[in-house]
Amino acid sequence: MPEADPPPSGKTSALGPPLPEPIVGRLAIVGIGLIGSSIARAALERRLARTIVCVDQDPNVVERARALALGDIATTSLTDGVADADLVILCIPVGAFESVAREIGPHLKLGAILSDTGSVKGSVIAQVTPHLPAGVHLVPAHPVAGTEYSGPDAGFTTLFRQRWCILTPPDGTDAAAIATVEAVWTAMGAEVERMTAEHHDLVLAITSHVPHLIAYNIVGTAADLETVTQGEVIKFSAGGFRDFTRIAASDPTMWRDVFLHNRGAVLEMLGRLNEDIAILARAIRWGDGDALFDLFTRTRAIRRGIVAEGQDAAEPDFGRRRDAPP
Repeated sequence: MPEADPPPSGKTSALGPPLPEPIVGRLAIVGIGLIGSSIARAALERRLARTIVCVDQDPNVVERARALALGDIATTSLTDGVADADLVILCIPVGAFESVAREIGPHLKLGAILSDTGSVKGSVIAQVTPHLPAGVHLVPAHPVAGTEYSGPDAGFTTLFRQRWCILTPPDGTDAAAIATVEAVWTAMGAEVERMTAEHHDLVLAITSHVPHLIAYNIVGTAADLETVTQGEVIKFSAGGFRDFTRIAASDPTMWRDVFLHNRGAVLEMLGRLNEDIAILARAIRWGDGDALFDLFTRTRAIRRGIVAEGQDAAEPDFGRRRDAPP
């Protein structure tokens, strides 16, 4: 993927022209993977901050962030990275939030905003809140966007364009802090929605977490069958299985933590799914073609609704590039 340099002054980018004034003075991005590097690229291109600090505890990632010019500063030090930051965005696995919050909490300045990109919100709030000093504002966020790729090279400026970003600020959160986080995501092209953390976790369990769990399971089953089918599962992969493998290629650490930290909502959705699968199995067993046709008609309408909402493309391969990075 080509390096993302900020456009010359006044030049319009894929997200529009640079802002007349930065939204924040100093932005610290902790975790320079797909999401973190995409935020950095978008922030550079739109000039969302006067200073952008890239923080990652992996020295190789930091060196790569420097090579890609993803920010003004790149460091492996959490405490140095967040010092004096007006907005800190944690782009790290959900299971790491407590230890990171404990380390950076004493170094966050008065009035700083701490946000994140985790796909589980209730656990994030519970892990982070005890370690935040008075005067620091917590505004959790979840950009519902991504690919199966990871690392600083995987990011791109328009990852969040026309995608939803859900904010789940706890009751009593400073209104100006919420407005700042919303402005940052809007400037990166996202549509912003607010909801409670509990509702977010239930919604995402069925729209994201359970589909990933199913994909991991189906691909795992296929791997077990490879010896039986003499390699034909992979050789003759049709579109459906191929797309399952795309989902199942997602970052294993991130998804391990998602399931462990949203277990209640995921288990509830899995229970509903098991009930529906039992009904579907009965229809197949008894040759109930009408029940199958009705189900497939309803699900087809949902797919068309997703395309109509602009959340995917109707082209072959769902509009996904064949030249995507490995």
